[in-house]
Formats: sequence, structure tokens, C-alpha cells
Amino acid sequence: MTVELKVPPAGESITEVQIGEWLKKVGDTVRRDENIVIIETDKVTVELPSPVDGVLTQIIIGNGQDASVGDVIGYMEEGAADTSSAAASSSAATPSSAASAQPSSSSQPAASAQPSSSSQPAASAPSSASSEADDDSDNDVRDSLPPQAFARVMPAARRAAAEEDVDLSRVTPSGPGGRILKEDVTRQKEPAGRAARAPAPVVPHTPDPRGEEVVNMTPMRRTIADRLVQSQQQMALLTTFNEVDMSHVMELRKSYQDTFVKKYGIKLGFMSFFVKAAIEALKENPSVNAEVNGRQIIYKNYYDIGVAVGGGKGLVVPVIRDADRLSFSQVEQTIADFGARAQKNAIKLEELQGGTFTISNGGVYGSMLSTPIVNPPQSGILGLHNIVERPWVVNGKIEVRPIMYLALTYDHRIVDGREAVTFLKRIKDCIEAPARILIEV
Repeated sequence: MTVELKVPPAGESITEVQIGEWLKKVGDTVRRDENIVIIETDKVTVELPSPVDGVLTQIIIGNGQDASVGDVIGYMEEGAADTSSAAASSSAATPSSAASAQPSSSSQPAASAQPSSSSQPAASAPSSASSEADDDSDNDVRDSLPPQAFARVMPAARRAAAEEDVDLSRVTPSGPGGRILKEDVTRQKEPAGRAARAPAPVVPHTPDPRGEEVVNMTPMRRTIADRLVQSQQQMALLTTFNEVDMSHVMELRKSYQDTFVKKYGIKLGFMSFFVKAAIEALKENPSVNAEVNGRQIIYKNYYDIGVAVGGGKGLVVPVIRDADRLSFSQVEQTIADFGARAQKNAIKLEELQGGTFTISNGGVYGSMLSTPIVNPPQSGILGLHNIVERPWVVNGKIEVRPIMYLALTYDHRIVDGREAVTFLKRIKDCIEAPARILIEV
């Protein structure tokens, strides 16, 4: 019995994915629930397990190619006993014989049977789960575009174009290989005054013979790029700075580090102090913890703090939920867990969603000063930097103290300069006198 391998739902609002890596090759025997392929989304990496015991007979969408949720990306033959003959026949199959091995259902698109002789990947084939209405819209699009152009239109883009009555021949593609994505269709529908936000089209590039490598952006990197541009274009961003003496926090950590490690199994870091200090500052300046929603301001009476951590495939910002209710040790344990799982690309989708405020620590990489970019729809982000011994005036005398520069980037639409300065000053006070955090003064 032939079994379809389809892209599973990967979370709300996620419609397009990228095939990261096939863990099995055609002809391999696969057991039920054994992972077959790694699928990358703009937020998380998921693994698709085998639904049955059998043999992988065909891969339709290869490594690095795009697909949509519900697309058929490969086929298995359930319960194939003679794995050696299955592997041999599969590897020796011609395009026509491979196509005949697929299900004869009328819903199976002929375009996804095998890649053509050109370099265009089969990822653009329409999903076998499309409804009759989708088939009708596909026929309309196919009639209005040349075959090679139709093959570059992603299924979600075709559906969006049919719903919004958008002429795909006038849409500027931004996807890999000149593919038209759903976002491209949406941008085409936007008012002319906003059209400038559309990315530049992909221009064919011939690598320099001295040595260049051209690779597609991962879904996560594409989303990071889009959100950073969105933040710059849709918010009135401004950054204010301050400096803080880290002496007292460093002394406190030194005094209790061994005891803390012995009791909790992790080191007491700086981040828990800044998370707690930020919460105190947010309570005094609620607009920094709010967001703009059209003509409304949504004030949050809870504190979900996003903490930027470096992952195996880029920076991710998991969220510490209800951070105001956690102890120092619980905050440190949560951050340590995020950091370990980020290196394994094991952060869950729900752990990246939401968040009312973000803290980014560029100091771990040696950054002296920066202007972090707000993660929309949040209205503020705190940037931490490296600690450097600098001359510091204490009671009229110059001393050498460990100093860190702080940066707060905020949405000036709802956060005034006075509030931003007050916010940073509150953090400075809490870090230079950590007891303030405990007694809330």
C-alpha cells in the first residue's frame, strides 16, 4: 500500500516550510515513528516521523526546497518485505516508471511526479489536498501564465491570488529561485504608498570564479529579516543610553556563587538580575510593556520577558512566562534550559510566541555599544553590553569600576523620552543596589 508523506501543520500562521534534510534515502527501510525528514519553519525545526513500517520509495521535494503545509513531499510503500528488491527497483526507476508507481487518484498532481530536466525544483507542485475550488483557481492561473512561471508559484500564493483577485503575472517574486510567495501576493494588494516595502526581486547571479557560494536563506533567517525591516518601517524607533556600575552585583555573585551552584546545579549569572530589574522598571513605566494595535494601546499587566539566545541556526528569543513570579534561581534555570535546547534546535514553537519585552545581551560577544531593534509588536528592548573596567568617580575620588553600557530602544509612538530615561535609570538603580529588587524600592 502506497502512503503519502505530507508536510504536517507546524503551528498557527505557518503555511510555508523548507525541507531541511532527508534522514533516509530512497530504498531505505523505515520503522513506524522513526524520523524520516527534518522540516524547517520560520520559528522552529520539526521532524516528520514515519506513519507506517515500510520502505521510502520516492522523494518529491528535496533538501533546501520549499513546500506548503499539506504538500506531499514523498511516498512510502507500507509493509514491503523484500527491502533489497524494493531499493533496487526504486533506484533503477525511470521518470515514467516512478510516476506510474504513484497513486492513481485524480487528486495527485502530475506536476509533482518527477522533477523536470530543468533545475526548477518540484517544491512548487500544488498540494494533493487541494479542494476542487483550488483546482479551478490553479487552472485559471495555469492558463494565464507560461508553464515555467506557473511552476514557480507556491500553492499558498495561488490560493491567495485567487481570493484577492491578484494578477500573478504582475507580482514581483521574492522567494528562492524566483518563486512567488503568499507574502508577495499580499504586498501586490497593498496601497501604492506602501509598495516600497516589497523586497527587491531575486536577480540571477553567476558566482565569481575566485570563489563564491550561493545558498538560500533558511525560513528562520527570512523571518528575522522580514521582522527587522517591519520594525524599522512601521515603528518610530529611538534609542537612549545609560551606564551602570556592576561592582555590587559582581560582589554578590562572588559571595554566593558556590552555594548557588551547589543548591541549584547552575551558576548565578547576570541575566536574572537584569530580568528582575527590568520588571521593576516596567511596573513603573507600563507603556514600555504595552503595544500599539491600530489606534489603540494594549497595556499588559503581566511580564513575559523574551531573552535572546544564540541557537544552532541563528538567534532565537524564547519567552520567560510570568517572570515576575519566578525566583532568581528559576529565572536562571529557565534561561540555561533555553540556551541548551537552542543549540539543539529544540525550542518549541509556543516558547517563541508572545512576549511583552525583550532583553538582548550582546556583551557575551564583546559588544561595547549597540542600538537593538524592537521585536514587534513589543514596544521596547533592552540591550546589554560587555563589562569593562573604566575610571569612575565615587565620593569625589576616581576609582576603577566594572562598567556596562545599557541601551533601550523603544517605540516613540507610545513611549515618551521621559519614560525611556526613567526606565533605564530604574534599571541602573536596581543593578547598582540589588537590595532594591528584593524590597521593591
